[in-house]
Amino acid sequence: MIALIQRVTEASVVVDGETVGAIGPGLLAFIAVQPEDGEKQARRMLERLLGYRVFADAEGRMNRALSDTGGGLLLVSQFTLAADTAKGTRASFTRAASPEHARQWFDRLVELARDTHPGVETGRFRAHMEVRLTNDGPVTFWLEAR
Repeated sequence: MIALIQRVTEASVVVDGETVGAIGPGLLAFIAVQPEDGEKQARRMLERLLGYRVFADAEGRMNRALSDTGGGLLLVSQFTLAADTAKGTRASFTRAASPEHARQWFDRLVELARDTHPGVETGRFRAHMEVRLTNDGPVTFWLEAR
């Protein structure tokens, strides 16, 4: 499982003119599910999302995690993160899970997150989404759970 996380002051997802998910300060996480992903990867990814230290402490160092701040978590499915871009000028998506497998494990990640952390929002799986955000920093990290 792959996540591209961004520390944000605000973020939202709009589908067909309707806001389907929105948070204030927190993390926006774009999530890609790979064919081998399952329960282990979903649990490890949640651990990383909640525990990765990207928020400033009193000295201005990134020593606080989302679980410390209680900020929002906006999870957005994005299969293109699993693209193979090593050759040519068009991405291959052989490293991305099938839509059925991806939905199962993305939904499980959302379920685990909602059971553990307040303020979890999502985009809409397989929809054309407009993601709006204000990146705070900018701070962006690539996380993997194997």
